[in-house]
Amino acid sequence: MLPSDWDDIKLIYKNAIDEGISTFQTECPSFEEWDSSHIKDCRFVLTVGGEIAGWCALSQTSSREAYRGVVEVSIYFKNIYRGQGFGTKLLEHLCAESEAHGYWCLYSSIFSINDASIRLHEKCGFRRIGYRENIARDRFGVWRDTVLFERRNTYYG
Repeated sequence: MLPSDWDDIKLIYKNAIDEGISTFQTECPSFEEWDSSHIKDCRFVLTVGGEIAGWCALSQTSSREAYRGVVEVSIYFKNIYRGQGFGTKLLEHLCAESEAHGYWCLYSSIFSINDASIRLHEKCGFRRIGYRENIARDRFGVWRDTVLFERRNTYYG
């Protein structure tokens, strides 16, 4: 992922916000806001025919040193590229690269209504670790539940 990819990344993220099944965000951040809240390594795009079809990135879950290897996954795709195996390819790549960079635990919080993302994470070795009932309201004011997932890399620092 390059800074020059931001317009495509933002468009994909905006579509996810508008759909309302994968993020509590109500509007797209600026590149500077997004960049400062995501880890610099392990940012990837997947292209199809030269077009960015999807992207993924990691965020720290805590500023405490003990949790430096515990990171949260973000992964998003354009609608037309969903259900074709691209998500699996990108998430598997992210998992391998995260391990190579010394991260030992990948975490995801997924809307309980987002069946495709739940299946994707399970397919890529994530396990359910919890459920948060009515944790927050989505952009439409509807209370949403989230399902918590984690994947442990073999690297344990």
